Amino acid sequence: MGAAARLRCPGRAPLALAVSLAAVLALGGCAAPPPFYAAAASESLADVYGKEASSGASTGASPGASSAPAQAPAAPAPSPSEPVFVRHPLPGVGGATLQALVRDARTAPRRYRVIVIPGSGCAGMGSIADRYFAGLLHAQVLVLHKPGVDPQARTAPGDCGRDFVQQDRLSTWLAHARAALQADARERAQAGAPELPQLLVGISEGAELLPALAPEVPQLAGLVVLSSSGLDPQEAGALQAQRLEAQADWQALGEAQAGGRADSAVLQGRSLGYWRDLWNWPLTLPLVQSPWPLLQVWGSDDALVPAAAYERFARLAAVRAVPYCGRRLDGADHGLQRRAEGMDAVQLVWSWVEQWARTPSGGLCGPLLLQP
Repeated sequence: MGAAARLRCPGRAPLALAVSLAAVLALGGCAAPPPFYAAAASESLADVYGKEASSGASTGASPGASSAPAQAPAAPAPSPSEPVFVRHPLPGVGGATLQALVRDARTAPRRYRVIVIPGSGCAGMGSIADRYFAGLLHAQVLVLHKPGVDPQARTAPGDCGRDFVQQDRLSTWLAHARAALQADARERAQAGAPELPQLLVGISEGAELLPALAPEVPQLAGLVVLSSSGLDPQEAGALQAQRLEAQADWQALGEAQAGGRADSAVLQGRSLGYWRDLWNWPLTLPLVQSPWPLLQVWGSDDALVPAAAYERFARLAAVRAVPYCGRRLDGADHGLQRRAEGMDAVQLVWSWVEQWARTPSGGLCGPLLLQP
């Protein structure tokens, strides 16, 4: 797509998403999205997965959560003989096609299956998937991209095309994802695929779809939430605005989405349709009431989601009727990278998942209970 079709500020380069909303507005006009709604990856991913990964993908213990140990395994590259991710298109609604990536287990035996809902932005996970998910040794993996996202795209969030911006809203994403997962289940049943326990993983914004998608996943064994507060996104966004001292700007967004302008109008890099969905999107209660075990992992140095949001959800989740385990990774950022140590803490999460798969009777939270 040509430069003319991209959202850019006239006369200057696209703004960095790490800039606070207040600082962006001070520059005048054409602002980037608030930091909470940046892509689910972080710049530090480049330290682990290579420079091509950089465009895509407050401290204190939370109640009910414990600090993770300082060690994190590396992300080994697959050998030439191992399975790698390949494209697997799945149908959405209205004749749309979603681009998914699939990979078989790296190591026998095949014990379980993981379905991944990535975060926001218009970059795909294709360039990093083999290494990002390397630690899921005994799992088949399906990564489901948003409508209009090519798995190999490395487009920076501020450069997403106008068509993507217009169709990008939670209700649209959910409808397409639900249809795609229904098709995936049908394909597996028709092919006589073995029944495997499945985990549904949401990365950042992708976690907001998990409660609604869970009923579409046969043999669902649990939900895994990475770098998402678990709160309703409007509440989490308000806490981030407070952290950045940008409450007035957040209030202005709220007033705009409640006004009479068309859904297609673009404000802060998103359509008003996107903001209207976000303002009314339930997540906390569906997660608290969901009948599946819930593993939530976040970084103490997450610049996009404030510690207060994680702490509040941990308190609310403590009353769940089924297991909840929250783990703060000290020194990790929003992409679960430990920049100072050069460590990829995503692989630590996968090591816990692998421990669960070897001894599922201990429950999804079992491996964390064994950690110091």
